[in-house]
Amino acid sequence: MPILGQVIGVLIQTLSIYTLLLLVRVLLSWFPNLDWSNPVLATVSSITDPYLNAFRGLIPPIGGLDLSAILAFLALQLVQTLLEQSRGLFYASF
Repeated sequence: MPILGQVIGVLIQTLSIYTLLLLVRVLLSWFPNLDWSNPVLATVSSITDPYLNAFRGLIPPIGGLDLSAILAFLALQLVQTLLEQSRGLFYASF
């Protein structure tokens, strides 16, 4: 198996894990009384918030709902799909 195909596979898996972590962060945001100083929650927040903040400036909250996470998920899905297609093209050329 060519090394580039393996690297692309690792990137795809990493994006899948990050998407799951992002989903956990968004779901936890529905509970306003959580103690975000908890080490586990603080770690999740420190990993995901910089990415979410990039999209929060693009879409303002509507009626108190932060819809920027939808755009963040769509961007991750787009990158993951492009990587999967490039891996398929890469293997097709060998």
